Formats: sequence, structure tokens, C-alpha cells
Amino acid sequence: MAFIEKFGPLMGRILLALMFVPSGFSKIGNFEGTAAYIASKGLPLPPALAAGTIALEIVGGLALLLGFKARWAALVLAVFAFVAALVFHNFWAVDEAQKMAQNISFYKNLAITGGLLFVAAFGAGPVSLDQRESP
Repeated sequence: MAFIEKFGPLMGRILLALMFVPSGFSKIGNFEGTAAYIASKGLPLPPALAAGTIALEIVGGLALLLGFKARWAALVLAVFAFVAALVFHNFWAVDEAQKMAQNISFYKNLAITGGLLFVAAFGAGPVSLDQRESP
């Protein structure tokens, strides 16, 4: 059990960060497509929201990965994932052909939100930059 208590939080942070960091970098390469997708949901200022999303996913994801200010990073990413589930994976409002895929994505986002809330509540764990700051 000592192994999982020491390295489990690190492994969890790595897996959660894999949701955000690569996604942020891929949005850089498809900035126009990202902004267009945001616009398709009726959100204002799509280019600004796309840039903000990229920054949030990369900076927040890296902070989570490294365990640096991990509680705050996880909390912000949890809010982001929850809002993204509601706005971008609203399976209840899509045609039948998209319903299953959007349903799966919606519940995956909720599960990711749950994992992030654990980090926000309990911290980054012993193998983290946050732990090095503690006395």
C-alpha cells in the first residue's frame, strides 16, 4: 500500500494531465477550427475563448502534472471540464446520430471533473512540487 500512497497521486495527475496538455497543443495547430467550433455553440469572442482555452489547458495541465499549485489548477480545470461537458457535449440537444458519442463524452468529462476535485480536495500528493514547498 505504501507504493500506491506515494506514487498513486502522481500517476493520477499524469493521467489527468494527458487530457489537457496534448489537447491544448493540438488546438494551437487548429486554432481556426477551434474558434469555429466555439462559435458554432453560440459563444461570444471565439478567438479569445480559443486562446484562453489553449492557455488554460496547457498551463493548468502542466501545473497539475508537476504538482505545482495543484489544488488551484485542479479546481480551475474541474470547472472548465464541467462547463465543457454542459456546453460542448449536450447529448440531450443533438440529433440521434450524435447522441451516443456526445453522451459518452459528457460522462467522461464528469468523471474527469470528479478526479480533479479529488486533487483539489486532497492535494498533489508526496511526489510533487507542492510537497517540496511544505515544511
